[in-house]
Formats: sequence, structure tokens, C-alpha cells
Amino acid sequence: MTKKKLNFWQIWNMSFGFLGVQYAFGLQQANMSPIYRYLGADEASIPWLWLAGPITGLLVQPIIGAMSDQTWHKRWGRRRPYFMIGALLTSAALVLMPYSTELWMAASLLWLLDGAANVTMEPFRALIADKLDNEQRTLGYSIQSFFVGLGQTLANTMPLILTAIGISTVVQEGSIDKIPAFVKYSFLIGAIAILVSIAVTVFTTSEHPPTEEERAKKKLNLKQIFSEVLLSFKEMPSAMRQLWWVKFFTWFGLPLMWQYLSLSIARHCFNAVEATDVGFDEGVKWGNLGLAVFNVFCFLFALVLPVLSKKIQPKNTHALSLMLGAIGFVMMKFATNETHYLAAMALVGLSWASIMSMPYVMLSHSVPEKRMGVYMGIFNMFIVIPQIISMIVVPFIYKNLLQDDPVNALVLAGISLAAAAIVSMRLKPMEG
Repeated sequence: MTKKKLNFWQIWNMSFGFLGVQYAFGLQQANMSPIYRYLGADEASIPWLWLAGPITGLLVQPIIGAMSDQTWHKRWGRRRPYFMIGALLTSAALVLMPYSTELWMAASLLWLLDGAANVTMEPFRALIADKLDNEQRTLGYSIQSFFVGLGQTLANTMPLILTAIGISTVVQEGSIDKIPAFVKYSFLIGAIAILVSIAVTVFTTSEHPPTEEERAKKKLNLKQIFSEVLLSFKEMPSAMRQLWWVKFFTWFGLPLMWQYLSLSIARHCFNAVEATDVGFDEGVKWGNLGLAVFNVFCFLFALVLPVLSKKIQPKNTHALSLMLGAIGFVMMKFATNETHYLAAMALVGLSWASIMSMPYVMLSHSVPEKRMGVYMGIFNMFIVIPQIISMIVVPFIYKNLLQDDPVNALVLAGISLAAAAIVSMRLKPMEG
């Protein structure tokens, strides 16, 4: 089917809901480790408490991808029903999260939050491939990368904005609350943001109706959907297989940033090791600001990526971006104040822009249209499996190899990104 060229604002609107999804992920990434520490979690065990994200992604995204491939609703289309359902569940989890009173409650809500956000996010990737031809896909995924940066920047700067207008950053002595008010308000605003942004995409974007062949095709039941996922694995294009090691090293290291950045700043800039130490809340705020800088540079660099990839190819663009991020992480070992961390996070933000777009550009050129949703879901497994391995392994090496210091976890993230960059440079042409 020949696809109609879309103008910039049509592509913008179809990805606008991604802004809210990434706002939700930004809140989670910046605040879950501090929330766990407020609730008494041990620093070394924090990666285990983050396992909800990759495990729900592993289970949810391929299934949602396969289901959305065969969905068609006369009014709501193929991907948009999943946007709406996921947004409603995500907003509920965001409202409840900062009212957690026990560690098990926060961990349980993270499972709901991640599962719901994954239901929303996966069809966004497939929608770009559905609506845009090969020539426009780089722009489409780059705009999504822009919204990744913008949404997460808004989430990361919200604590600073709230404290500037007088919202408390500490729990008052004698209060039954365990989590500060600025965190609660940040999550409430996030719940509203995802509902509003998803509504913009749903009500401004149409979808291509199924072809006659798709209409005639019998819909699969749940067992057949699992079979379709397994068959897609067996028939996976060679181009997709090549990207496994790039994604493995990238996503083995990246979770360490969200888990340990705030804790590292609190320890090395404010001498606060425990959540009860004076200065820990400052570390949390500067960690949020570091992630805001990271995301600002992400969405700025996202505007450059389409031009750069045409000049030096997507694989080399990706390799360069990953190496800049690796340098940023290693720089943190030598940081002596919070400004040094911000400079390092700017470099990591350049990597993030490419991580959120270039692999999808390379993938979308090499997989069959009829399986775009399921392959986007399977590709997400290339993200979550390395995270699961990282989150299981790191607690065992944290006290000895990483010397019980969060900054060494960030250096490990840098080494992982450097390995991913080397593999990316060695990729063969993406022929399918």
C-alpha cells in the first residue's frame, strides 16, 4: 500500500501522546530509588526492586504488539484503544504511588505502573511504521525521541518548580507520611499529563483501515497469539538479530543511571548516605535536575539526528552517540560537585536521543509490515532482558566489585555503553 506523505504537524500530533507516557517514565526513573530509600530499602538491593519494569515489558509488549496488529475498531482504529486503556491504568498508578506506606506497596504499584505504561508505549512505535513510509520514518522516530526528552524533562524539573513555589521537600516530624509532598504533587501532575496528551493523539490521528486480506484473516486467540510471537522469533530478520548485542550492552548499563544517579550525587556532593541524612533531599533534587539536563540535550540532539544519520549512516550515528554517553558516565567518577554531574549528564543525553530512535529506524526498514507490531514488541525484549540480567547481577557485585559506592555503578554503565558503540560500528548493512 502506498502511504500518503504526512506534514510535520500530523506526525507531531500522532506522537504527542508519547509526551505523557515519557512524563510517567521520567517520574518513575527519577523518584523510585529515593522512594525505596524513604521506605527503608537497602542501597545494594535497589536493582531487585526495579525488576518490575523489564519483566512487565518482557511479558506485555510482544503480546500487546501481536494483539494490536490484528485489532480494528471502526471508531478507534488499531493502536489507539491500547493508548487509552494504558493511559487510564498508568494515571491510577501514578496517583497512588507516592502514598505508599510500605516497601511492598511501592514495589507492587511499580508493577502496575510499568505494565500499564508498556501497554500504551508499544503501539506508539508501531503507529509510526503503520502511518509513515521509509523516507519519513526517521523523522517520525526522531519526533518521538524529542517527546522522550521533553516529557522526561518536565517530570524531572517538576520537583524544582514545586519547591520554588513553597511545596515541602521534607516530611514533617511526627507525620504519618513517609514521602515528601513535592513527590506527591509531581505524580499527580503526571497522571493528568498522560491523560491529556494521549487524548490529543487519539482525537487528532486517524489510522489506515485494514486491507481486504487483513479483513478476511481470522483473528487469533490468546494461544495463537503466543504461537505467532514464537513463529516471529524463528523467522526474525537477520538485521534484527544483529542489533541484539548493541541493545544488550546499552540496556545492561542504562538502568544503573536511574537507580544510582541521585544516590551518587547525595553521597559525593552532600555527604548524605542514608535517606535520613541532612542533604539527601538535595541529592534527590539535583538528581532530578541531572536527568532534566540529560533530557534537554536528548530532545535538542533529536532534531539533529535525521541530518546526521543521512551523512554518516544510522549505525555510525548511533555508535558516536553511545560513545559520548560512555564518556559522560566515566566523567562522574571524577565529579566533585553537582555541576560536574550536570555536565556529564548532558553527554549521556546525546546517547539517549539516539537510543530512542536510531535502532528503530534500522529495524523498521527490515521487518515485514504485517508483523510490525509483534516485531516492535519482540524488539523491546532486546531492551528488557539485559535490564533483568543487570538488575539480578548488580546486587551481588555491589559491595565488592563496585565497592558499595553508587558512583562506581555509573562507571559500569559507561563501560557498557562503550561496548555497545563498538558493536554498532561493526554492524553489517541492514538488508532484512
